[in-house]
Amino acid sequence: MKKTNIVLTGVGGQGVITAASILGKAAVNAGFNVFVSEVHGMAQRGGSVNCTVRIGDVSGPLVPNGSADIILSTEPIEALRYIHYSNKRTKIITDISPVIPFTVATGEEKYPDIKIVFKELKKYGTLFKIDAVNHAKDAGALITKNIVMLGALAGSGALPFKSDILLKTILENVPTKFKNVNKKAFELGLKSIKK
Repeated sequence: MKKTNIVLTGVGGQGVITAASILGKAAVNAGFNVFVSEVHGMAQRGGSVNCTVRIGDVSGPLVPNGSADIILSTEPIEALRYIHYSNKRTKIITDISPVIPFTVATGEEKYPDIKIVFKELKKYGTLFKIDAVNHAKDAGALITKNIVMLGALAGSGALPFKSDILLKTILENVPTKFKNVNKKAFELGLKSIKK
């Protein structure tokens, strides 16, 4: 059985841990062996968050450097922060919208030029840029940005199971009143990567 290594990253409050959990549950629902891990620093303060999801013939949760099939990032700089997991075949899927850290907002530091960030990411794999913030707003709730990203992941063809299983798992894990918003967010993410 093949293995699929996924690194999810972003900043605190963007639903990275929730996305990893849903992805793990979807893999189980699809009949796969799966490990999910989470590593987060000052997540509650907008700090870096990363999770790994390993699906298939795997015996532990940690993704070795250079072996990620996918890096899924809700923030461009965070994709670059974890680029050591990539190789030339890695699909790097990132939201295009920067999250400005406190140190940048106060003028202590400067956020890098976003064009340079994307140029750098392209050196390490195949880059997919997703306007997750606007898709989430179009779906009806900014909080669904992580679901837009899961839709993009499903649309990339990198998962070893069908996108229907992932969508079904998402809908099983959100309150009834938010099912339609999340379904729309997922579908917008799915379409965005196929363009």
